[in-house]
Amino acid sequence: MTTVGLIGSGNIGGTLARLAVAAGIDVVLSNSRGPETLADLVRELGERARAGTPEEAAAAGDIVVVTVPLKAYRDVPADPLVGKVVIDTNNYYPERDGEFPDLEAGTATSSELLQRHLPRSRVVKAFNNIYFKHLAVLSRPAGASDRTALPIAGDDSDAKAAATQFINALGYDTVDIGGASDSWRTHPDTPAYGAPYAAAAPFWENDAAPADAETVRKAVDAAER
Repeated sequence: MTTVGLIGSGNIGGTLARLAVAAGIDVVLSNSRGPETLADLVRELGERARAGTPEEAAAAGDIVVVTVPLKAYRDVPADPLVGKVVIDTNNYYPERDGEFPDLEAGTATSSELLQRHLPRSRVVKAFNNIYFKHLAVLSRPAGASDRTALPIAGDDSDAKAAATQFINALGYDTVDIGGASDSWRTHPDTPAYGAPYAAAAPFWENDAAPADAETVRKAVDAAER
């Protein structure tokens, strides 16, 4: 893997871009407002980064990260993502996204909605349960005693292996929590959402704290519907 495409370059997207560049991975950034709005971030990231349209980022990426508000998931370009591994960071916030009946009823997860929109892509859920400020600082080299683990979910084992390789390059271990239908266990308001990676509650007001695979697994298993 040499290039990651980012569809969405906000808090999580920008953080992932910084981690990727630090790991020696090229990035192509995009957002809904146009490449010119990403000039400052591209300048900060240096020669490994460039900006494009969502279609260009999708086409360029060996792996593509979709990190847009859930309400905009249908705007993700499908054709350039055919056959590709797509990492989905989206979360459902009804106050922002409006109500999605399938999500309200618990008959689908946000990753399953994206997979339906991208039927010829291979979607893996990741990065949705960690606060972006904590994601920025918890990266550690492989084998470090205080390395943090992130949950992943998806229906394609090869895609999860590719996502694991990418996440490992960024400085994190992974915990496979099952298929896309299991990804609800890391949704907002579950024990695995934010809290494992913070020194205290509320997680967004406190410093980052490493969380190993066992800690993350316990939090995931504690989720209830």
